[in-house]
Amino acid sequence: MKIFEQLESNVRSYSRAWPTVFKHAQGAILTNTNGVEYIDFFSGAGTLNYGHNNPEMKKKLIEYIETDGVIHSLDMSTTAKQLFLERFESIILKPRNLDYKVQFPGPTGTNSVEAALKLARKITGREPIYGFTNAFHGMTLGAMAVSGSPKRREAAGVLPNDIPPLPYDDPELDSTQTIEKIETIIQNSQQLGKMPAAIIVETIQGEGGLHTASNIWLQRLVKVCNDHE
Repeated sequence: MKIFEQLESNVRSYSRAWPTVFKHAQGAILTNTNGVEYIDFFSGAGTLNYGHNNPEMKKKLIEYIETDGVIHSLDMSTTAKQLFLERFESIILKPRNLDYKVQFPGPTGTNSVEAALKLARKITGREPIYGFTNAFHGMTLGAMAVSGSPKRREAAGVLPNDIPPLPYDDPELDSTQTIEKIETIIQNSQQLGKMPAAIIVETIQGEGGLHTASNIWLQRLVKVCNDHE
């Protein structure tokens, strides 16, 4: 671990919790330099839902590299993007009659969040974005500003949010109660001329404690958003 302590930034998180050097990864198993195997319940923060080095995906990736496929293209048009869009339309959009556009942000969740915040503000002409208690949306400044952790915001120098976090769905409460509170907060904002541009919500809170919002609560939240545009 000496080289990491010597040369890597102090802005580290998971390596402090798991002080070992990993060498191989296959499926759900990580192996360190001493040959010790670990079951990887972390799975790249949930992004490796097919496991490490899935053989079918690895085969396609190697084939693509061997044909000198375009690896980095910003937002240029490539055959790889073309194939993806065609498949996405045929498998996801058309069967559901969805008239959606696809945006390709950077390869992290926080990039998607930042893009959504900008779009919401541009379309509505409003600025406030409402988030929820215990919410986590990423480590960039915009995403942190709508997260529910004052500690994280303060560590990054993000000013305290003057908008209190909305109450997240609580299985011990009637879902109507939290929705009514949210509606009251929005109505008060309307009277003050500070209507939100959007409400950002995790259907399953990850770092907030693995809380899952119920379908009926999410449907009621959508209705509130639609009612207030």
